[in-house]
Amino acid sequence: TISNESQMCYFILAHVSVCNGKWWKRNNYWKIIMDIKNKIIEEIRKIYDPELPVNIYELGLIYDIKVNGRKADIKMTLTTPNCPVAESLPKEVKEGAMQVEGVDDVNLELVWDPPWNKDMMSDAAKLELNL
Repeated sequence: TISNESQMCYFILAHVSVCNGKWWKRNNYWKIIMDIKNKIIEEIRKIYDPELPVNIYELGLIYDIKVNGRKADIKMTLTTPNCPVAESLPKEVKEGAMQVEGVDDVNLELVWDPPWNKDMMSDAAKLELNL
């Protein structure tokens, strides 16, 4: 786990990384990347659809999260292209991801293919919404 700025890792060649002067093998690199991705997911789970009592991650609005070094690429959608939060929700997701330690840049792409449908919701979201 990356606990503070002095422990931040700088990645070299995607095979080896240097952290506080120590060499780490590739599997540790992926552990750090997955830790950052999981922290991004934690932040996204704090964001709720204003019309539903379910967070947008469980709703299935987040299609993909990739972390490459200190940059995160997020693909997300909305329930409909005419969604009233079409401008504010993606901004909120980007700002949430930027709060994660180890993330310096977030590229958020709003996509419409595949179109969102209720099957994309997690079981927990379906249960919460009595579906």
